[in-house]
Amino acid sequence: MQLITRLIALTRGVQLRRQFKEIEKVLEQLPANSRRQLAALSMREFSNATKCEYPHLYATPPEEKYSPWGSGTAIGYERMKSDSLQVRLRGLALWLTVTFHETKDSPYADQRELHRQVMRTLRTLKESVPASEMSQLLANHPQAA
Repeated sequence: MQLITRLIALTRGVQLRRQFKEIEKVLEQLPANSRRQLAALSMREFSNATKCEYPHLYATPPEEKYSPWGSGTAIGYERMKSDSLQVRLRGLALWLTVTFHETKDSPYADQRELHRQVMRTLRTLKESVPASEMSQLLANHPQAA
């Protein structure tokens, strides 16, 4: 059984890393004002996800709550491909949030490495917002602090 569990985790890790490479490319192409919007959206998504009983299943329909992982990353990844900038940013924020929570306490080294990469990306996004704007964002969304 441990072999099957490890195989499933390995497959999931490969899928998330492949998606993350594409997401990194999209993030590199975002202008500064879009990065600031993404930082704000990510803070809001984190706030909403932490209110859930299982944050790694955030944005997953209730009937899928017993699956090995939720559908939040798939939804976010599909939204990231949208032509609309706002939909794309919301998809990126959702994917980053759900992946953060999904890989957070993983016993597998490859998923822990992906978690560190996602944390680096989130830190970079947060640093792209000037301190004055960040305090304004936090004032508008105190639960995101």
